[in-house]
Amino acid sequence: MTYVLEPEAPVSVPVAASDARFPVRRIYCVGRNYAAHAREMGFDPSREPPFFFCKPADAIVAVAHGQVVEVSYPSQTSEFHHEIELVVAIGRAGRDIPVESANEHVWGYAVGLDMTRRDLQLKLRDKGRPWELGKAFDQSAPIGPLVPASRIGHPTAGAIWVRVDDQDRQRSDIAKLIWSVPEVIANLSTYFELRPGDLIFTGTPEGVGSVQVGQTMLGGIDGLGELSVRVI
Repeated sequence: MTYVLEPEAPVSVPVAASDARFPVRRIYCVGRNYAAHAREMGFDPSREPPFFFCKPADAIVAVAHGQVVEVSYPSQTSEFHHEIELVVAIGRAGRDIPVESANEHVWGYAVGLDMTRRDLQLKLRDKGRPWELGKAFDQSAPIGPLVPASRIGHPTAGAIWVRVDDQDRQRSDIAKLIWSVPEVIANLSTYFELRPGDLIFTGTPEGVGSVQVGQTMLGGIDGLGELSVRVI
């Protein structure tokens, strides 16, 4: 096959304690999936059906174990916010997946950051427009190594946190997800056929806030390790 342009290298994420890598197909994100975060954003955290937005696969910034990666402060914003999240990696295709069998489609889990141009997101939200400019920009999805579910099972509880320059910003527990991972997978699969290589960012707890050039974010989830990202 001949291409008129040289294809980009596939986007991939490291696998913990392995030389293997997980190829990324699509990135789906769940909005307002922790009650306290919904309240801090000015919304009633009632258990409405989940809603989703997407990021491009090349928004991924892969962070290897023990590595500090650098991301550039994005243009057109003065409110560059961190959102720490549990990330789910899909390893088996499915559509209209029942909640009871949703975990069978999960390959593994990781720690991720849904970086956000908050000022742009809120302006777009208030005008009823799509969020892409606020959410789907370059380097907006740092992610640590994937831990296979075959190794750790399917976590339903555990501390999730992020510190900025050693100051606590976000600290909660993944047990506080409004919609559990199986429920998210089941609902999302009614809109899209999920495929191997898909990632799902499952939502962030309260405490989101801005970061500045020169600051370092250190985030983690119990059992899944940490990731460290410096803003330049």
